[in-house]
Amino acid sequence: MLRSLLTFFGSIFSLLTMGLMVVALSIGAIFYIYGRDLPSHQSLANYTPPTISRIFSGKGRIIDEFSRERRLFTPAEEIPDLVKEAFISAEDKNFYSHSGYDARGIVAAGIEAVRTRGRTVRGASTITQQVMKNFLLSGDRKIERKIKEIILATRIEETLSKEKILELYLNEIFLGQNSYGVAAAAQTYFNKSLDELAPHEAAFLAAMPKAPSDYHPVRNKDRLRARRDYVLREMQQNGYITNAVYQSEVEEPLRSVQNGDFEPFSKQLPPRDYFTDEIRRQLSRDFGEGEFFSGGLSVRATVDPEMQVEAALALQKKLEEYDRGRGTWRGTGKTLPAEALENEESWRAALADVDVARDIHLGGDWRPAVVLGIGDQEMRIGIEGVTETDAEPQVIPRKDIAWLPKNFEQTFNVGDVVHVRRMTEGERGEGDFIRWTLRQVPEVQGGFMAMDVNTGRVIAMQGGFSYQNSVFNRATQAQRQPGSSFKPFVYAAALDSGYSPATIIVDAPIEVNTPQGVWRPRNSSNKFYGPTPLRTGIEQSRNLMTIRLAQEVGMGTVASYAERFGVYDDMGPYLANALGSEETTLFKMVAAYAMFANGGERVEPTLVDRVQDRYGETVYRHDPRRCVDCDDPDIPVNRAPRIVSDRERVIDAITAYQLTSMMRGVVERGTAAGNVRLNVPVAGKTGTTNDARDVWFIGFTSNIVAGCYIGYDQPRSLGRRAYGSSMCGPVFTQFMKKATAKYGGGDFALPPGGHFIKIDRYSGARLPDGASGPSVVAEYFRDGEEPIFGLAYDGGFAMGHDLELFREGETEQVKEVTTSTGKKVTVGEKATFGSMSSGGLY
Repeated sequence: MLRSLLTFFGSIFSLLTMGLMVVALSIGAIFYIYGRDLPSHQSLANYTPPTISRIFSGKGRIIDEFSRERRLFTPAEEIPDLVKEAFISAEDKNFYSHSGYDARGIVAAGIEAVRTRGRTVRGASTITQQVMKNFLLSGDRKIERKIKEIILATRIEETLSKEKILELYLNEIFLGQNSYGVAAAAQTYFNKSLDELAPHEAAFLAAMPKAPSDYHPVRNKDRLRARRDYVLREMQQNGYITNAVYQSEVEEPLRSVQNGDFEPFSKQLPPRDYFTDEIRRQLSRDFGEGEFFSGGLSVRATVDPEMQVEAALALQKKLEEYDRGRGTWRGTGKTLPAEALENEESWRAALADVDVARDIHLGGDWRPAVVLGIGDQEMRIGIEGVTETDAEPQVIPRKDIAWLPKNFEQTFNVGDVVHVRRMTEGERGEGDFIRWTLRQVPEVQGGFMAMDVNTGRVIAMQGGFSYQNSVFNRATQAQRQPGSSFKPFVYAAALDSGYSPATIIVDAPIEVNTPQGVWRPRNSSNKFYGPTPLRTGIEQSRNLMTIRLAQEVGMGTVASYAERFGVYDDMGPYLANALGSEETTLFKMVAAYAMFANGGERVEPTLVDRVQDRYGETVYRHDPRRCVDCDDPDIPVNRAPRIVSDRERVIDAITAYQLTSMMRGVVERGTAAGNVRLNVPVAGKTGTTNDARDVWFIGFTSNIVAGCYIGYDQPRSLGRRAYGSSMCGPVFTQFMKKATAKYGGGDFALPPGGHFIKIDRYSGARLPDGASGPSVVAEYFRDGEEPIFGLAYDGGFAMGHDLELFREGETEQVKEVTTSTGKKVTVGEKATFGSMSSGGLY
């Protein structure tokens, strides 16, 4: 009997042993099979998660940020224990004791799967397993994925410390609202740093990994609070917080940015504008989009935030002024449905969702509003973000639309979304309230840009009326005809080729046979002025003189100069291009003018001073100049360090000075006179294309160059009264008054190797050294050069025999000048200019 019992139990034991061996071998086989081709977990030791790239001003203020996954990487040692404990309590309370997986949890999940015949697979993943799933595996819930997860979790526990695993988890996990990682989530939900979080806020975040969309703080507030309180209870049971703290924290209401309890972090950033978006465009091209949006770059921009505001206001003011002068109402094109107007709560909610510009601050903030009622003498409106009061009624009086040809009923409908501005006694929204006034985004557009002439640092860029209305950057992307603003490059080629500001060019009719027919260029005045000095040609923007000069110098030479300055990559050598008919960008034109201002040296425009990677290493620096003695401890106190520049010379320094002097004449007595006025020396050139489709002005002081163009996106005439001087001149002046007040400005540097000679500005004749008077100009000549009087250039074009070379009152030479001693000196009769040159140089 005993033997039988022993045999029976021995058989049972053998079967159990064999069963266990089979199970062990099966598990081993499963782990072997599934563990053969798993991705390497070693890469996690050097993992660098995608992080936000940020743009900073020169003073270190964040002005914009870009990311696909909004993540702020935070090392484990900088994550507060409170945050770690909240997530451990919510997700894996045995995190510090298990070896990568929780056996009891897996068994429970297995029993559940068997009970439901596989219909339900309950999660039992540890934090380590979640790291494996997020980084190396797919997110499905199949058994084989779980097996792989366990295998990898076991391996990584042998490779990485618990703190490193926790660091990976807390920086990678998605917590809703495009927030990845705990630092970004703390900013998104509370606008706080991690070390500012209270226990109930840490528990709030720890409630999210389960299903962020199911725990939205507004839509699922009660559900989120219940989950938060569960996490707090787990923290108390795990000994991370006391019972007293737990009792206090569960009583806290559920507060968040989304519920309006905190100001969002985005409010601390200025609205995205053309400047930072252009940085995004350029760095995405240079570094690649993946690196820019995910590389955690720190970008120090060249922008001067104060001057960026001035650039926007100056351009917006002129564009709106022009648009209102057209007397046409277009509105926003957006209308709220009738059901949205039933009560204030509904129209406010609907208005908040309307996609209209909210970044316009011309004369104060422009606010979206909806038309609520229309009467004969006034129109009632509801304004976003503003509560109506008796002192500030939300109505538009009839007189506010006096600039429109129609009345309220003919122009507006109830439900129309419009822009309004709070009209006050001050120009920029300050002072006592007067009334609400209608505004609209102009159809006409433009661009503006300003930069340092020596460093190329762009301090301001406005690519249109409103970035939120149109992200197309007209300062860098719009290809437009520069018109007469291109002429300085023709004159630069001539001055470098031996011409001088006193050289005489014939201003007379030209006919050129082309495959398209006879080309008859003309001056804007439709007049001809005969032999005229170069200076007058650029001051008065004479087209015929410019064409003859381009023919004399050679369009191949002119094209090479334009390419050397960076205006074009490959300019066509056609005479019409001498008048600016080939398209380019404002960005290129302003950069080219900077080389006139700085004495002829190449300068590359930049919007970025420096770029650092996520580790703080500088990967790009714009200024390549070398400081010779910055580290010299014995440098005298009263002497600045010596900066060595090896910049390429684009044109001769004397040529640059001569051209600058001639363009000062444009401002003082030429086409820009009266519209460009500063308290420091300023030079520049206007540009107006055929039919005024584009109008330009680019000008500079000794240290700042700025340019403006205005035109419709689909080019059409701006009207007979539109000129570069009258439209862009005021934009330039408004901006530069602020710029010179901040950055100063002085005389343009006089290069060595030259001397001044007094010249009669009308005839080009040399005058005595002591001559003075309105007709006298001191021209700068290279040493060894003298003005040649009596020789005129016509470019080789034939002229009509009956053309008068002079016309009384237009190019008449003055008879008398005053010397420096006060003595009157008589200048001889108009000289004969002899035969016309067909291309010779002197």
